[in-house]
Amino acid sequence: MSWIPFKIGQPKKQIVSKTVERDFEREYEKLQKLEDQTKKLHKDMKKSTEADLAMSKAAVKISGDLLSNPLCEQDQAFLDSMTALDTAMKRMDSFNQEKVNQIQKTVIDPLKKYSGVFPSLNMAVKRREQALQDYKRLQSKVEKYEEKEKTGPVMVKLHQAREELRPVREDFDVKNKQLLDEMPKFYHSRIDYFQPSFEALIRAQVVYFTEMYTIFSDLTDRIDQAGLTDEQRERETEAKLSELRALSIVADD
Repeated sequence: MSWIPFKIGQPKKQIVSKTVERDFEREYEKLQKLEDQTKKLHKDMKKSTEADLAMSKAAVKISGDLLSNPLCEQDQAFLDSMTALDTAMKRMDSFNQEKVNQIQKTVIDPLKKYSGVFPSLNMAVKRREQALQDYKRLQSKVEKYEEKEKTGPVMVKLHQAREELRPVREDFDVKNKQLLDEMPKFYHSRIDYFQPSFEALIRAQVVYFTEMYTIFSDLTDRIDQAGLTDEQRERETEAKLSELRALSIVADD
């Protein structure tokens, strides 16, 4: 005997219109994308600030290594240049730390808090889905008794099934309406929530790079005594390298 699969507990009556279900799926899909984007942005911002800190710490280490170079003991001009560089790198690192702290408080922490809302939202959607399944199951049960011959026992069971269905239907209607009303509000509120954070991010970057301009302008004034252009410095370096290559100890066989 062949077996024909069928859905258990599926009512004949359409209890949620296709339009309502389509609207619900559209709004929830938008929130799922928002959740993914928020998590990704939070992760990327953390990586960015960690990279910023690593960069300035590395710059401080390099300037410190140069300052401890034995050449500094032999050449006062080189010592003065490396001292100026080390001071500039430490100032840069300090301002960078301030910038990262500001971004942590005004951007990264709010992103994390915002992401923390989504588990509750997803749970509300799951509760709505469970209520819908209960609604369908009991509606199917009612329909089953409605199709039977109207005997006394059947009518009793039909009455019991309808009474059992009523609060479940009401519970689903409440959950469904609440989500349909509040999901669009939640989605549109993202602009008001994130705008202050992104404005704070821009301000932090502006302050930092303004300070960097001051620091490196001052550094240039201290070490660029000859006033050479980059092209002139490159030619000078090539000339020095040619002199080194001319030495017999580095000459090719």
